[in-house]
Amino acid sequence: MTRKSYIICILVVCVSALTACVSLRFSQVDPAARDFHPQSIAILNADVGPYEEAKGVVEKVVADVLREKRWFSLVVDNQSLNNQIQANEELRNAMNEYLSKLKALNFSDPYLSRKIGEIIKADAFLIVSVDIWKYMVEDDKKIAKVSMGMKLYETVTGQVMWKAGHHRAESYMLIKPELSKVAGKVADDMFGYMPR
Repeated sequence: MTRKSYIICILVVCVSALTACVSLRFSQVDPAARDFHPQSIAILNADVGPYEEAKGVVEKVVADVLREKRWFSLVVDNQSLNNQIQANEELRNAMNEYLSKLKALNFSDPYLSRKIGEIIKADAFLIVSVDIWKYMVEDDKKIAKVSMGMKLYETVTGQVMWKAGHHRAESYMLIKPELSKVAGKVADDMFGYMPR
């Protein structure tokens, strides 16, 4: 009986280890990231594309997952950042110009990045993009699917230190899983690869 129990334990451990290993769709770390250890991070407005229902939700989910990890002394969530932007004209102008350059030219202006980082007291920015946020049918199965991309910027240099993409799909029969919970799992998977 002990031999049988031993074999069962080994099988359970192996299966658990295999299911715990999650690989991302892609993850790229800048070589300079090995010396990058931010103490504070700000979650900027997410690019939700056509998935307007994800706006505000995905930023909160990402901030909550980061807070649970306790890696940063300060996590500036999107709502707090937007309040600061509304109250501070200098920050509002810098943020508008920074995001305009980032979107139009794919250029992270180091001067503006540093200025914004100093005002909001953040060492890094995290920008999330939502690629998929919906319920769908795939291979005759009902699924809730969330796909996200993330970019981590150092505020001092404006440099992208890490970028990654990942998705999850959860099948269901009757009760739809909340897309925000699926997004939380996606974010948790991704943060396992983020430099800190």
